[in-house]
Amino acid sequence: MTALASQPRHKALWAVLLIGCVLLVLPFAAGLLGNAWVRILAFALLYVMLALGLNIVVGYAGLLDLGYVAFYAVGAYVYALLSSPHLLEQFPLLAATFPQGFHLPIWILIPLCAACAALFGVLLGFPVLRLRGDYLAIVTLGFGEIIRIFMNNLNAPINLTNGPQGITGIAPLEVMGHPLSQPLDMGIFKLSTLELHYFLFLALTLLVLLISLRLQDSRIGRAWMAIREDETAAKAMGIPTRNVKLIAFAMGASFGGVAGAMFSAFQGFVSPESFGLMESIVLVAMVVLGGMGNVWGVVLGAVLLYAIPEALRHLARPIQLQLLGEEWIAPEALRMLLFGLSMVLIMLLRPRGILSPRTPSP
Repeated sequence: MTALASQPRHKALWAVLLIGCVLLVLPFAAGLLGNAWVRILAFALLYVMLALGLNIVVGYAGLLDLGYVAFYAVGAYVYALLSSPHLLEQFPLLAATFPQGFHLPIWILIPLCAACAALFGVLLGFPVLRLRGDYLAIVTLGFGEIIRIFMNNLNAPINLTNGPQGITGIAPLEVMGHPLSQPLDMGIFKLSTLELHYFLFLALTLLVLLISLRLQDSRIGRAWMAIREDETAAKAMGIPTRNVKLIAFAMGASFGGVAGAMFSAFQGFVSPESFGLMESIVLVAMVVLGGMGNVWGVVLGAVLLYAIPEALRHLARPIQLQLLGEEWIAPEALRMLLFGLSMVLIMLLRPRGILSPRTPSP
């Protein structure tokens, strides 16, 4: 029995090692086709982090959140304000206190962005504790739009976000004293800036993935799933539903804050237009497509709904020219057409997602 039980574990270990090797080699293989493909891989990892954070709220706890992009924006703006000269230019007292700038290390910046996003998650969670279903979706949608509008208008009377112009001059991340905006020459091979960001995003994504898997089998994870299945029964069993929901909002928001910080550092610029309603809809679609509550399904859904449409942006026109002799459908229109078609098909053929959601075991 012991030998038989160990076989699946060995297979799982080999599968993880194989996937790890593929992920390590992937940016170098993609780099042979151009830097744009490495950039797509890096952004795909950001969307995996976002989808895993939303999966805690929607997949584990069953709370439909259509304003999740707000936490993404909070993380991005917190990083931008702490890593750019904008605050020092607007507040002379800060400039006098920190004449050389803030220059916070990465191990302080990332947790700080996550904590600020988690705080906003709790602020959203308090007013909606008694709401369910469509009412919850409408309120969270409004919350996401409120945050975007605030970011767009907080340039007067105090210029905090620079309004629609956004914040520029954001300092790059530094890991062990090396700025990721500069290539790293290791003698045997040289890592480009895109590849350095990819490996940092990969490390953070694996950390978020590990936390999500551990939460799934924890007491709090089982409490979330109990609320998802029947909140009234969960309350009758003694689960403190109010606190458990707040933890779900805070934990999911913290992942969005980390992804937002990485987005801000990677782009070197943030503006409100990057955090529109469509971003929230796409994130919900990633969770639904992959399978709500299934960690691996959510990862698959995020990769499919981001990487494939982005790949079509570069391949749609050459393929049409090769097959048809002319471009019949613009790449952007084709991307949205396939996005909508995939959602219709998945709802018809696999209404529970590509990978079925996991239910709590007794």
